[in-house]
Amino acid sequence: MTATTSPPATDEAPDRAAPPPPGTWAPLRPLVLRLHFYAGLFVAPFLLVAAATGFLYAASFQAEKLLYAHELTVPDAGERKLPVSEQVAAARQAHPDGTVSAVRPSPDADATTRVLLSGVEGVDPNHTLAVFVDPYTAKVRGALEQYGSSGALPLRTWIDEFHRDLHLGEPGRLYSEFAASWLWVIAGGGLVLWFSRRRARRKLRGTRGRRRSLGLHGTVGAWVAAGFVFLSATGLTWSTYAGANIEELRVSLGQTTPSVSASAAGGGEHAGHGAAAGTGGDAAHGVGLDKVLAAARGEGLSDPVEIVPPADASSAYVVKQVQRSWPEKQDSVAIDPVTGEVTDVLRFADYPVLAKLSRWGIDLHTGSLFGLANQIGLMALAAALILLIVLGYRMWWQRGRGSVFGRPVPRGAWQQVPPAVLVPLLAAVAVLGYFVPLLGVPLAVFVAVDVVLGEIAHRRGRRTYAGGTTAKR
Repeated sequence: MTATTSPPATDEAPDRAAPPPPGTWAPLRPLVLRLHFYAGLFVAPFLLVAAATGFLYAASFQAEKLLYAHELTVPDAGERKLPVSEQVAAARQAHPDGTVSAVRPSPDADATTRVLLSGVEGVDPNHTLAVFVDPYTAKVRGALEQYGSSGALPLRTWIDEFHRDLHLGEPGRLYSEFAASWLWVIAGGGLVLWFSRRRARRKLRGTRGRRRSLGLHGTVGAWVAAGFVFLSATGLTWSTYAGANIEELRVSLGQTTPSVSASAAGGGEHAGHGAAAGTGGDAAHGVGLDKVLAAARGEGLSDPVEIVPPADASSAYVVKQVQRSWPEKQDSVAIDPVTGEVTDVLRFADYPVLAKLSRWGIDLHTGSLFGLANQIGLMALAAALILLIVLGYRMWWQRGRGSVFGRPVPRGAWQQVPPAVLVPLLAAVAVLGYFVPLLGVPLAVFVAVDVVLGEIAHRRGRRTYAGGTTAKR
């Protein structure tokens, strides 16, 4: 949920590096090394923020249960839960403002029911006010702001927004998209560099100084690189620019996420009569919440579920499963408010392949898919990324000579790549940069600046090449 931030890095001094084996890889290795070094160096601060806030977000699931235990649980589980309509009535009596946008009946014996109210004064328009009701006594145990389909409460919402956009709104999302766009590049490049080194140079035991930092950086990175690539790919799916391109691709392939039809089937001149019974912002439309829930149960929708009242006189109730942990519970049904009959059913099993993968990817990225085990795994990845960033900067420091801090990897590596390899590579990078703009645009800027600096160095009579030599005019 990545100087050098990456997985593996091998930016050893050119004069100490073993000569690369012959073949296509030999001229490519200095190019990958330079990209890995500079990308890690400049992207690391963004990745450090993403890693730290991601660690906190993964931990917030369990912290939320402790912090809001009074609202989330009941002191004593009774023998029989009251009808949902009575619980909603109690919530509306305590909080008459706004309208009922959804109801989440108590999913467990010791859990409260959530009545979600929208349009409440003082509550963020993008959030709802969750009123927590004891399902056995209808006593209101509190009210908290809630955000998103995962039901995030204030603590997790604050951390989530910090992780996503630094609380800067839409402009702030560019930071997280920038980090996600480059994480997989740094991870993949480091992994390639690590496995291209001779085995004898990858050992940790008996090494000291920069070589030990390099070995630890590479070993940790090699183990977690696949996780970084996954976090990068899934993070981009709901980013601003790359996410829009991914969505456009899914639309063109007919792989968008479907939704149940919320049109009421009653039709005719009596279609709105039953729904008109619900006034004042409550949820008692037509046949009522209890019969709607019973109809959904008849279709196999087990807890946890969310009931969404009709939006208007021609709309139906929508009941959907909201469990994000495995196995997925994402079925949904539409129920006519007049007759109480099921008018549409959508099973998660019928989702297109990419829609399923997107759902699973997002839930795994956010720590929901496998519950506590998922959250621990994400915290481990975040901690590993922080360690790699620290080791990367340490190696940069250790790379210096005398008073020189962080001697960079020499430029000019691309000149050694054969045209038969360089041209297709540049074409692939151009296409990728188009679909992932916050990778392509910074890369183009870096290349342009690097070329200008190289030309300036050339005109001054010195240019350092990837082979470690300096030409003077």
